[in-house]
Amino acid sequence: MIGRTALITGSAKGLGRRTAIELATLGCDIAINYVTSQTEAEQLAEEIVSLGRRAIAVKADISQPETSDKLVSEVERELGGVDILINNAGPFIRERRLFADYRPEDIHYLMNGNLVGTMLLDHRVLPGMRTRGWGRIIHFGFGHAGEARSWPHRAVYAAAKVGLVSFTKTLAVEEAASGITVNMICPGDIRGGNKEKSIADVAGIIDQESPRGRPGTGEDVARMIAFLCLPESDFITGNTIDISGGLDPIRTTLTK
Repeated sequence: MIGRTALITGSAKGLGRRTAIELATLGCDIAINYVTSQTEAEQLAEEIVSLGRRAIAVKADISQPETSDKLVSEVERELGGVDILINNAGPFIRERRLFADYRPEDIHYLMNGNLVGTMLLDHRVLPGMRTRGWGRIIHFGFGHAGEARSWPHRAVYAAAKVGLVSFTKTLAVEEAASGITVNMICPGDIRGGNKEKSIADVAGIIDQESPRGRPGTGEDVARMIAFLCLPESDFITGNTIDISGGLDPIRTTLTK
């Protein structure tokens, strides 16, 4: 993986940050994307540079359609072509709302941030990946997104991510002959600081809701992403992969 460049959206904190470190340890140069977390993004860039890799921090809001070209162009200018695109960023409104209570601007914001912005970024990096005959694209969903079930009070977010499932599968078929794989990662209920922790950090901690019995961590997600990005993983494409310890996050939420 030495010499590959990875662009990870929303990577100043949380799962994106943990993924950035994982890919850097494999030899990738990293483009860190943020909207408001400039300090954290710059600190992460310094940490990756200390690992012997190149890193930059780039401000861009993927919910704004016009920003995708600027974001990728800056990465290409500073680090070279984007070999790996991790679409981690995606707005989420935590307040539980009926669909009828959403404002039109909320609907556009969630759809642009979780579906349209991701598609535009993919569209922007595909020509370079095709030219090089190699690429890895990872989308983020939610647990059981591939089943397209109802998710009351999360209608818009769920619709965007379920639409992304179909797009993932379609793009995977279209680009397979070009050496580009496209997969979706569907994390379970990984909370707060656990998004940046290692598996060892939660050893011995009991999670009564998880069938696995322990909390999920950022390492659980980052290790799967790293595996999918390896050259030897070129036969794995068009998949939605749950990383949930067996938890059904939708059903768990509805029964509370």
